[in-house]
Amino acid sequence: MTTTTTLLDRILDAHGGSRWAEASTISATRHFGGAFWGLKQVPGIAEEGRFTVDLHRQRASLEHFGADDLRTEFTGDHVAVVRSTPHGDEVVEELADPRASFAGHVLETPWNRLQLAYFTGYAMWTYNTEPFSFTLPGVQVEEAGPWTEPSGETWDRLRVTYPDTIATHTPTQTLYADADGVLRRRDYEVDIAGASPSVEYMTGQRWFDGLLLATDRKIFVRDGEGHALPEPLIVSIAIDDVAVR
Repeated sequence: MTTTTTLLDRILDAHGGSRWAEASTISATRHFGGAFWGLKQVPGIAEEGRFTVDLHRQRASLEHFGADDLRTEFTGDHVAVVRSTPHGDEVVEELADPRASFAGHVLETPWNRLQLAYFTGYAMWTYNTEPFSFTLPGVQVEEAGPWTEPSGETWDRLRVTYPDTIATHTPTQTLYADADGVLRRRDYEVDIAGASPSVEYMTGQRWFDGLLLATDRKIFVRDGEGHALPEPLIVSIAIDDVAVR
């Protein structure tokens, strides 16, 4: 059971409170950028198209996955690339226990299409279900004290530990909330890419049908002092045309 803290309550309230439990899915159009896709030798596959995440279980789908008629189907322990045909869906390729396929990977190790589908599936689910996902069974949270950004802003930190039933970057990640409880930053390591230390900044927060979502994310390398290196931009994620159901 999640340990409720004053900071968690403030974060939940700032992002829509009980409205999260009432909603089922979030869909939006995605726009990916940054150096990461070329580094992993998968450019031009996942960068543009709709995606959908399930708010109550770990499930995500990215449409237009390299072609108009292809989409991904992701759950924590399975990923597939599916083609839509006039006669129904056709599984093009699939992989059970996809996490195991990354054994021995470093940052520069190329990915195949199913590995890209797994990464983008769990990443978009992680980002777009928070902070409601912090209340899911098995997720633990603890307050980690204040942090002062180079800009001079002081943010409160919430350490989130996910159970092994939830696929994400790394089991324990640190989220930062501003004075209003709005999430502004995440620190994590990308375990499937050599445990690369990363900083993600969240901006462009907007309300969609009672939920506050970040519409722009930028991800950088994190240095030994906990700061983001300004170059290169590793990943950028922008979303629009958001639908809550």
